[in-house]
Amino acid sequence: MRLTQWTDYTLRVLMYCAAYQERAQPVTITEIADSHAISRSHLTKIVQQLGVWGLLETTRGRGGGIRLLKDAKDINIGDVVRLTETDFNMVECFDPLQNQCGLSQRCKLKGLLHQATASYLAVLDGMSLQDLLAPMASAVQMPKSRKPIPIPGVPA
Repeated sequence: MRLTQWTDYTLRVLMYCAAYQERAQPVTITEIADSHAISRSHLTKIVQQLGVWGLLETTRGRGGGIRLLKDAKDINIGDVVRLTETDFNMVECFDPLQNQCGLSQRCKLKGLLHQATASYLAVLDGMSLQDLLAPMASAVQMPKSRKPIPIPGVPA
């Protein structure tokens, strides 16, 4: 199974926000776009949808940006993937309206693929956004564009 680009970018946005949730200033779309070399306009659409789903708080204007609305430990990866993926039909016979396969009545592949998809989603259901960040949280570097500017004579 392969995730769509939409889901991939959605997970990146959420992970980035989680990595910086303790920071005073909110994360910006430009910051994420620069960090991952992703189109800013594409991320804007994703961030808007995440706001609609109640996962992100968005603030416009100077000093604005995005923040997680829930704690990272309360955001389930399986739920996010189900929200963002539009099609879990691995083969034609999963959709009774599109099925043209003459073997459908005798085929065991459909059941096997259903089981594999259920197992795939069960693994994702066992993970939170926080689980994805735990090993790498200290390795994430703030982009230079958002690092505080040092002031001479003032400790950092």
